[in-house]
Amino acid sequence: MAIRSVLVGAVFSLAASSAFSEETTMQNHPYLGMWITGDGHIRQELLSNGRYDEARGARKSAYQGRYQVTGDHIEYWDDTGFTADGDFIDGVLHHGGMIFYRDGRKPD
Repeated sequence: MAIRSVLVGAVFSLAASSAFSEETTMQNHPYLGMWITGDGHIRQELLSNGRYDEARGARKSAYQGRYQVTGDHIEYWDDTGFTADGDFIDGVLHHGGMIFYRDGRKPD
């Protein structure tokens, strides 16, 4: 029984360590924050917990879900089951045929 307790404790410790490490990495990720289309209509916030919140026009939280960034590629899984992806190219997010700028600022 003591061995089982040690093993279970080790598994929980490993899982917690992995989750902490991933969240810590996301908290410092360069792509976190607000991304906005040039016309300001669509605003997508990439949160440090691996979730996103997208507003459209006056509609706050029009879409929400989780995301994962691998290199300069992003995958989205909306809470309704919709999936999408995009790419960060030269500081600009290309997603779903739209172009998003960091905090709505077009690069010089």
